[in-house]
Amino acid sequence: MTTTRGLREGDEPITMLTAYDAPTAAVVDEAGIDVILVGDSMGNAALGYDSTLPVTLDEVASRTAAVARATEDALVVADMPFLSFGVDEAESVRNAGRLLKEANADAVKIESGPHTVEMTRRMADVGIPVMAHLGLTPQHVNRLGGYTRQGTDQDAAEEIVDLAGAHAEAGAFALVLEHVPANLAAAVTEALEIPTIGIGAGADCDGQVLVINDVAGLGEWSPPFAERFGDVRSEMLDAVAAYRDAVTAGEFPSEEHSHVESELDDMY
Repeated sequence: MTTTRGLREGDEPITMLTAYDAPTAAVVDEAGIDVILVGDSMGNAALGYDSTLPVTLDEVASRTAAVARATEDALVVADMPFLSFGVDEAESVRNAGRLLKEANADAVKIESGPHTVEMTRRMADVGIPVMAHLGLTPQHVNRLGGYTRQGTDQDAAEEIVDLAGAHAEAGAFALVLEHVPANLAAAVTEALEIPTIGIGAGADCDGQVLVINDVAGLGEWSPPFAERFGDVRSEMLDAVAAYRDAVTAGEFPSEEHSHVESELDDMY
């Protein structure tokens, strides 16, 4: 995929999906998705947490490694979880470097703000590709007061535009824009040379990203800006119920699922 400039006329939109394990990553990669994000959304989507805040660096590293092992073509981007960055610059760089060295990520994603501009620059300087993230940043849910749309007034919109430019100048190779007005996302995209990837940010970004649970229909709820392209939950429920029924009815395992060793007949 192109990581050095934004989508321009004639280019195909960038496709990005999350994955948190090897089997899912293999499917996403085989389907031709450009970027796999090992998001801290794993907190809600895979680990049973109520938010992304409890997700640890160890959890991200373990799942990123699993995704990387199953991926051949897609760019693998690992999310930097809450408090793994931004407290101390040196520690932030070491944590990001760990995701590349130990978990085989190709890049990291950072929920961005004024405090991450110089950190982005430092990471880029030492060879760590950084995907910035502006708009709704779920790690700031307690400060934001919920998962609400961002950049809806002039001052907030201008701050996002300014921060987008600052992170691009600092060396970020791409920018996620989450849950912002479509016209704001279009303005940011027009202003930047690096790609913008939207989630709840309209159709004028250079690409789109969604959580795999929403795309596949694995959960019981999806945000209003997502769309279910399948119903995996129902398929899984049907398969598990069919297995239960076959076992309780004595239909599974059958002879075709079993092996009899004739040399052991004398034991019985």
